[in-house]
Amino acid sequence: MMAHERGMMLLGMLITLALGSIGLMAMVDNWALERQREREQDLLFVGDQYRQAIRKYYYGAPTGQPRQLPTNMAMLLEDERYPTPVRYLRRLYPDPITGGDEWGEVRIGDRLAGVYSKSKAQPIKQDGFVPANAGFKMKESYEDWSFVFAIPTRANGSSVTPPNVAVRINPVRP
Repeated sequence: MMAHERGMMLLGMLITLALGSIGLMAMVDNWALERQREREQDLLFVGDQYRQAIRKYYYGAPTGQPRQLPTNMAMLLEDERYPTPVRYLRRLYPDPITGGDEWGEVRIGDRLAGVYSKSKAQPIKQDGFVPANAGFKMKESYEDWSFVFAIPTRANGSSVTPPNVAVRINPVRP
């Protein structure tokens, strides 16, 4: 083999390696985007689980006791207002976006009304939400996706805060 042929072979191998690297980088970017979309779906599911657990706690007040929101998340695991504790959540779920156990809490006074992710990352999903999450449309960060149970406050059962709209009331921040 001549030096010229070896040089061409080396050049061909380098071009192949460069093209393979570019293709691999595109696959990694695509995988990261897909992984973020999966975490968004998990956040929508888990956030709704918390919202529904708070709603069940509120409406699950024993006969003769006033309806009230829980004071903390642990009360969603074991409602001790009953002789046999009632569970509204199987476990406290971590935040799918941050991976941590710490959620932002939406509070009305000293009572827990909802949760939100503490991630400041921009969501991929910007539209096409179910009605319960319609308030998430065009939000700038996951932190703006608040999963809040709106307490009925009027005589006709409607709430002052529109039902199923993500609104923060006294968010607890570090």
